[in-house]
This record gives sequence, structure tokens and C-alpha cells, in this order.
Amino acid sequence: MTDKAKDWIFSNGIFLRIALITALVLLIPLIAMQFTDEVIWGPLDFIVMGILLFSTASLFVILARKIPRSRRVIAGAGFAVVFLYVWAELAVGVFTNLGS
Repeated sequence: MTDKAKDWIFSNGIFLRIALITALVLLIPLIAMQFTDEVIWGPLDFIVMGILLFSTASLFVILARKIPRSRRVIAGAGFAVVFLYVWAELAVGVFTNLGS
């Protein structure tokens, strides 16, 4: 078996796995809304967060298929920083007033 065949990035079902993980992550605020009034998400919040999670992970996979294995950690860290920045901006507007 080649290294490429063993690599999870190149597996056929990676995007299905990303979709399932995105759905599982979105269950966290959905379940929290049932038990507390502190979590208040509307349908648009779930849609935006689902798009943000799925697109970030998918873009990482597409990029990771094209770059050497040794650079994936750097690329992953970059994607994580951008994801967290966009999430914080949309949630509370840390640097701008997008979340306010």
C-alpha cells in the first residue's frame, strides 16, 4: 500500500465524515438550548455555523491534498486561527461590530 492510500486525507468518505462531525458539533448548542436560557440560537445561527464548520474543514482537506505532509500542521493551524477569528467576530464582534 502506498503512503497516499493510507492517508485519511485521500479517503473517499472524508467529506461525508466532515458533514457528520459538523452535525454532531451543531447538536451541542441544540441540546444546550433545551436545558438553559443562556444559549439562544436561531435557525440562521445554525446555518451560518454549519457552513463555517463544513467549509473550513473541506477547504483544509482540499489544500492538504495538494501540499506535502510536513506542511499540514502549519496549514491546519492557519485554518484554525482564521476559523476562530471569524467565529469570534460573528459571535460578539471582537474587533469590529459584526456580532453586535
